[in-house]
Amino acid sequence: MATLHEQVKGWHEGERAIHTLLKVPTSSRENPTNVGLSWSHGDRVSASPLVAIGTVDEQGRPWTSIWGGERNFARQISHDRLAMASLVDKCHDPVVKSLGLDRLADGEVGQTSGDKAISALSIDLESRDRVKLAGKVVVGALVGRPNDEAVSQVQLAFQVEESLGNCPKYLNKKVIWAHLPSPQLVSSSLPLPEEAISLLAKADLFFLSSTNGQTMDTNHRGGPPGFMRVISNTDPSPGGDNGAVLIYPEYSGNRLYQTLGNLHTNPLIGLAIPDFDTSDVLYLTGTTELLVGDTAAAYLPHTKLAVKITVRSAIFVKDGLPFRGTPGEFSPYNPPLRKLTTEAPAPLSASKPAATATLVGKTSLSPTISRFTFSLAFNNPKEKRLWNPGQHITLDFGGELDNGWAHMNNSDPQSLNDDYVRTFTISNSPPSNAEQEIKFEITARKHGPVTGFLWGYHISPRAARLEIPVLGFGGEENFRLIGTGKEKQKVFVAGGVGITPFLGQVREIAATDHEVELIWSLRADDLPFARDVLGRNEGIKQVKVRLFLTGGCGESGKAEMAKIKGLEGVKVEMRRLTKKDVQGDWFDKERKKYFLCAGVGMMKVLRGWLEGEEVVSESFEY
Repeated sequence: MATLHEQVKGWHEGERAIHTLLKVPTSSRENPTNVGLSWSHGDRVSASPLVAIGTVDEQGRPWTSIWGGERNFARQISHDRLAMASLVDKCHDPVVKSLGLDRLADGEVGQTSGDKAISALSIDLESRDRVKLAGKVVVGALVGRPNDEAVSQVQLAFQVEESLGNCPKYLNKKVIWAHLPSPQLVSSSLPLPEEAISLLAKADLFFLSSTNGQTMDTNHRGGPPGFMRVISNTDPSPGGDNGAVLIYPEYSGNRLYQTLGNLHTNPLIGLAIPDFDTSDVLYLTGTTELLVGDTAAAYLPHTKLAVKITVRSAIFVKDGLPFRGTPGEFSPYNPPLRKLTTEAPAPLSASKPAATATLVGKTSLSPTISRFTFSLAFNNPKEKRLWNPGQHITLDFGGELDNGWAHMNNSDPQSLNDDYVRTFTISNSPPSNAEQEIKFEITARKHGPVTGFLWGYHISPRAARLEIPVLGFGGEENFRLIGTGKEKQKVFVAGGVGITPFLGQVREIAATDHEVELIWSLRADDLPFARDVLGRNEGIKQVKVRLFLTGGCGESGKAEMAKIKGLEGVKVEMRRLTKKDVQGDWFDKERKKYFLCAGVGMMKVLRGWLEGEEVVSESFEY
């Protein structure tokens, strides 16, 4: 039989399998997990106000709970031994039940046989410090509170057999304080209640426990609010659908894959999802499926690794936790929120390129905006499908920019989970003649690694051609101005480069007699861009244009302004856009349909102004 040192320092079968699957070198790496509990790790545990606890119940199902509320509630009392004292919900806390502590009389000490596996994660959300622990329960007790049948104090001695300090990635800061809970059971059955679904939509942190059959592991998963997505939430009975099924993306970590290694060996999982505002908590236990590559992206676009959870049992308790928290700054390592393919508009999850785009030209339109021209060659001519006016194209720059795995990168934290797949609105119409050379244009503001790369790329006969895989085209059909009913006046409201879906439809607009108005808010620094757009596209002469400029306008800007004011049908205002500007009836029509494309902040304001009106929108969050 392997010694404790051999068990802790080696890799178990599940971990080795995941390392092989994900092409992580194992033979050259030693498991950094420590045997026992060092005094330095003990000090870090004492400084943390929260400890997530994991164990299994009599059916072998993992559960997780969260104890604490104040620093030093857990402390090292001797070599490799930890003591904890925390208020708990003695009626509904699944870890209290799984340890058998709820069956003890008030103050009675329950001594285990020493083989009850337990795991923990101490976590300090102010400093983003965390320490993983695993071992066995020594003794435990529940001590009641006078006139309180719902809340007791749990006292637990924990023999620590292994410990590991973890990095601070994906931890959103919070200030934690102790709170006296008043637990109320909302639901202990499936499907999940609405309160639980609402909690999942706002949660930016949860804790999960797993086991390989010998030891336990408890860890956290963090990210932007709502990064855990709900695939389905139905009655799990034989006549139901899939039951309650959740999914979350696995971000770049330390590549130990201790949790995934356990889930490979034993797919059971237990989760605790806290609400730091209300002390509500959702406890879940279920089975998992590890999704890699295309399988993961089929659920969550731009995701290479994900865990799908089929919930087998759930407990939602209002005010069930002994702490609350005030939110602080989000982790700089959090990737953008990744929604399900069923939630996002016309998502593209395929990883096999449909075509190849070759950069053939670029034009600087302002200090921060450029136009890039690509030729398009389909990999299978029989599957050639051009874009519709106003649609976007998804390009994969991973081959040019992805430098592989890195554990930490404080200079560019977003790069750790960046697949360099980007979506741009195509700012020109498709060719009218299918035999013509196919070229498309993207007009973009310099922002981030991909546009920075394009800005710096030098096109030269001697330079290698830049060829980028094309994953496909997308975009809502209802965002097309033409073909949606001539009886309504079309009002397109754009912020900055949000003009690009409009540009892709100019030729289509010019071929009709639809009444179209363009309201465009732009920074004065981008006046050359406005002059290019308004002077280059003949079809815009048929459109009533109002241009609102913000920021200062120097001498060069005044010259640009004079050229723009000389264009037919263009009205220029040196001020911010107002509600009256958007709602005003310039054509003296009673019915309008609005098309909005702007950044998140401006989009929110516009939607508020146009509440009750017919509105379709396209955001920059593809």
